[in-house]
Amino acid sequence: MKENSIIVGLDIGTTKITTVIGEVGPNGSVDIIGEGTVPSEGMKRGSVVNLERATHAIRQSIQTAERVSGVKVESVYVTVAGNHAKAITSHGLAAIRRNQEIAQPDVDRAIENARAVPLDPNLEIIHTLPQEYVVDGQEGIKNPVGMHGVRLEVDVHIVAGTAGPLLNLRRCVQEAGLRVEGFALHALASGLATLEAAEQAQTVIVVDMGGGTTDVAVFKRGNLTHSACIPIGGDHVTADLAQILKIPAEEAENVKRRYGAALPELADQDLTLEITTSSGSTHAITAFELSRIIKPRLAEIFGMIRDEIDQTLGPVELVANGVILTGGAALLRGTPELARDRFRLPVRVGRPRGIGGLTDIVSGPGHAGSVGLVLYGMVEDGRVPHLVYGDMAPVTPPQPTPAAPGVAAPLAPEPQPQTAEPRAAAPAREKEKQGPSLAERMRNWFKDWM
Repeated sequence: MKENSIIVGLDIGTTKITTVIGEVGPNGSVDIIGEGTVPSEGMKRGSVVNLERATHAIRQSIQTAERVSGVKVESVYVTVAGNHAKAITSHGLAAIRRNQEIAQPDVDRAIENARAVPLDPNLEIIHTLPQEYVVDGQEGIKNPVGMHGVRLEVDVHIVAGTAGPLLNLRRCVQEAGLRVEGFALHALASGLATLEAAEQAQTVIVVDMGGGTTDVAVFKRGNLTHSACIPIGGDHVTADLAQILKIPAEEAENVKRRYGAALPELADQDLTLEITTSSGSTHAITAFELSRIIKPRLAEIFGMIRDEIDQTLGPVELVANGVILTGGAALLRGTPELARDRFRLPVRVGRPRGIGGLTDIVSGPGHAGSVGLVLYGMVEDGRVPHLVYGDMAPVTPPQPTPAAPGVAAPLAPEPQPQTAEPRAAAPAREKEKQGPSLAERMRNWFKDWM
């Protein structure tokens, strides 16, 4: 691995487009040295609807990050979200000759057999993610290389995207003067950035609440086992407010962020707002009434997520140990409490962890996808040093702390606040740490992916 390797994540969403530039050190540490966020244009629910406007916004985001980092961006990893992304789990089998050890070609053969499933010709495979292996009936094997057996089995989570939307995304990036290094499922990238090492011993649901869509990923013992996209996001809450209050969408978004709450009981009971409608008339609305407009839409989103998991994997309370909310819409006051009520599980807000550099800028839930792309790019490009794949001591899942009434119980401790001085270039700097080390968080993620 080269020293000072640069990896760039480009998160193209419905509401905003974010570029994050990461610098990977020789020991696998990651510093964020550049960030650029601009309002999204030409996008709707994860798909391009206007090539020219989307390309312009991408170019602006890249240029902003370049000015901060002093680095010229040439290639990027891009998130994929929206209903055009499909996922299935397929089973693969490989026979092993008697008295021979399982070798990497045998593993590759099992995975390739799992990939050999009939797919719509209009689909392009984005990810082939092996789950745990089975050797002669023995389950729970992370890496079968070197073991003895005659029957190797593997379940593979295959994520594919519709060719048309992917081609449009690729064209926008190329028109902006960049090369697409690879695509990554948005929920996968968010999980890479937010899950704690201890949570890799559990089954955890990651819910990335964006503007146009809500992406869902289920991680079981560090492996992505299920993914889905709910075609409703934070913009729908804004649209509800704009429709009911008869105000412009921009004003509705501002009201939502400043005064809104997902639960009426958490709203400011003494606050009354003067609303001026599009026709010029004014009327008063309390923060309590405002929250009564917001709650049903968020409850609908969580209900759709619950139905998706219940129908596919089983009752959510029996399937998962907890829920992690991330994405910009997760910042609305009371959202974790509402999610805990709907899922009946511990809920916490997920923030990017294990990184240094501009942590004061990229530590919010809205940057989970873009930071996760940098971590994904480390393995995709083979830039992770061997120490990341070393054995890790067994992790004992943390005992949940009883939550006070109305307060969401965290799955893991929140990181201590850190600050970093913004800089215009990438000079030598002291490494910053936040949460567990990158090696601890990633060695189980990608042990079988290379």
